[in-house]
Amino acid sequence: MQGTGTPRLRVGFILARRFTLCAFASFVDVLRLAADEGDRSRQILCSWRVLSPSPDPVAASCGTRVQPDGPPDDPRAFDYVVVVGGLIDGIERLHPAALAFLRRAAALGVPLVGVCTGTFILYRAGLMHGYRACVSWFHHGDFLEQFPGLTPVADQIFVVDRDRLTCSGGVSSAHLAAYLVDRHIGPAAARKSLAIMMIDRAMQPETPQPGLPLELTSTDPLVRRALLAMQQTAGAPPSVARLADGLQVGRRRLERHFRAALGLTPAEAALRIRLRQAQHLLRTTPRSVSAIAAETGFCDASHLIRAFRARLGTTPAEWRRRGG
Repeated sequence: MQGTGTPRLRVGFILARRFTLCAFASFVDVLRLAADEGDRSRQILCSWRVLSPSPDPVAASCGTRVQPDGPPDDPRAFDYVVVVGGLIDGIERLHPAALAFLRRAAALGVPLVGVCTGTFILYRAGLMHGYRACVSWFHHGDFLEQFPGLTPVADQIFVVDRDRLTCSGGVSSAHLAAYLVDRHIGPAAARKSLAIMMIDRAMQPETPQPGLPLELTSTDPLVRRALLAMQQTAGAPPSVARLADGLQVGRRRLERHFRAALGLTPAEAALRIRLRQAQHLLRTTPRSVSAIAAETGFCDASHLIRAFRARLGTTPAEWRRRGG
């Protein structure tokens, strides 16, 4: 049920074809939980609408469909317009009327938000000139391929640059939404939303993404597939031979590609990924060094400590004490 009065935070959503449902749902649920007392979901303090030139449902990348609330008309009805992207091949297929709406919003000074590959859409529409922008580490290489000469931010969860706000997607969209709730409604409402969603605390924009180290970025398709596999299996890392088998290439070929692309062996790259994940857990959780070692594929705490000291010059406990 719609509440009375004017909401303090009004958000319009443009969903790209095959958008990422997690990013959209996380953003909306922060708004929903901040909008009313308890979990009643009335749009009192916040309001939100899904906008589309077509009345047809918009399909997410997972197949779930979202019914639009209406067409994109007057951007001034919103405090923010959020573009939720998804699969890379959907970037070029935003409806021309939706693009015109975004350009009209920018001309009127309505802040634009890019979520997941929504940042790509804003760049493609010519709406990010002179702005810093955040992309996921996973799409960093895709961004460099599509926008030569531009350097995105891929080592923090979201970026606020004047009237452009961009985030890496996933759960980071909840933290960006909480940032807006804090700004327009108050910190108590933001904390409430995140707590109900079982998120410990609000993360600041500069919080690092828990993905690959940036020095491991590569345009080599084989290396990129291998890095993704390493990231997904960091808790139980396969041998280089098994990794190569899974990629259907020979071990020597995989090693040659890594040497050419990164100047590292596959084993060295895998170790860096696991240490990056250990850093993320040390920074964002209270888990013990032994528990983190087990979760990131090290034999025990001593193994993690040795690798950590060799790479970073300090122990995990000391690194945590210094705040990372």
